[in-house]
Amino acid sequence: MALTGGPAGHGTATAGETRAAEAVRIDLVGVGKRYDGEATGVTALADVTLRVGARCLLVILGPSGCGKTTLLNLIGTLDTPTTGTVRLEGVDVTRASRRTRREVRRRAVSFVFQSFNLFPALTARENIRFGADVAGRDRAGEVTDEVLVGVGLAERASHFPHQLSGGEQQRVAIARAIATGNPVLLADEPTGELDLTTGVRILELLRGQSAQGGTVLVVTHNREIARIADRVVELSGGRIVHDGPPPGGRVPVAELRW
Repeated sequence: MALTGGPAGHGTATAGETRAAEAVRIDLVGVGKRYDGEATGVTALADVTLRVGARCLLVILGPSGCGKTTLLNLIGTLDTPTTGTVRLEGVDVTRASRRTRREVRRRAVSFVFQSFNLFPALTARENIRFGADVAGRDRAGEVTDEVLVGVGLAERASHFPHQLSGGEQQRVAIARAIATGNPVLLADEPTGELDLTTGVRILELLRGQSAQGGTVLVVTHNREIARIADRVVELSGGRIVHDGPPPGGRVPVAELRW
């Protein structure tokens, strides 16, 4: 399925229009998300407009409850907005069917969850290979082996998740996302409670993905991590209160301290 979008019946997009759509991989306009309960409702996001292109490491910063994960889920088509529009790789997924959203995810988005979400009965290599297979990658086995080496886990390939440290499990999760070859990578608190050494290694992997043309979004409450970003979006009360480069400019990953 080609990931091109636009309302049916409006004709075929020109080459210039297609290139323009591809240049903006993530496009949210006036997005809001409200959860209604029996007694009261909660507005998780309000009037969020965000456009992100290739070769960008964007950090979404804010405290717990500010709407960070909700925003990530909307971008990744795991949820739908109450208001506004969401386009991913040129596809309008705002009111798309579950099937369409699932196909867009498979071809365009990879996730790194804070809880890792590894399959306990699969080895590190098999977990990574699963990502390549689901995305339909050519040479999935070779891609898996290359990524294993890239994340420094070649010698741990046959180990199961319970035999790996927290940092190693997180690297498997990131390797699985990288193995898909998808252009957009979404990472929810990828360093979590990891020590500085392991956290820096993981952030270097994510920084490398953006440098190679990927679009990487990192959700975190850790302001120190925002220093390595190309762009920082800060949320407060479900609204964007800052969108721009990190104060003082971007620094190398090796300079981070926490």
